[in-house]
Amino acid sequence: MMSLTNTKMTMIYWQSDKFWLGKLLEYPEIMTQGETLLELEENLKDAFVLMAMDDVPQEYQIKEIVI
Repeated sequence: MMSLTNTKMTMIYWQSDKFWLGKLLEYPEIMTQGETLLELEENLKDAFVLMAMDDVPQEYQIKEIVI
């Protein structure tokens, strides 16, 4: 299974009138909100995992490659 644990990324965040808003510097297309900073951080983690694993079937293979 693809390991997403301990993947460090940079959260950019700010406060609006009602919510904390944020995105990932490395993936600016991933943006979400939360009522607290902790909720925002958890929502960003969830959004990243969903994006990284989108449309991947439960049974898959992995292989490390050099780019």
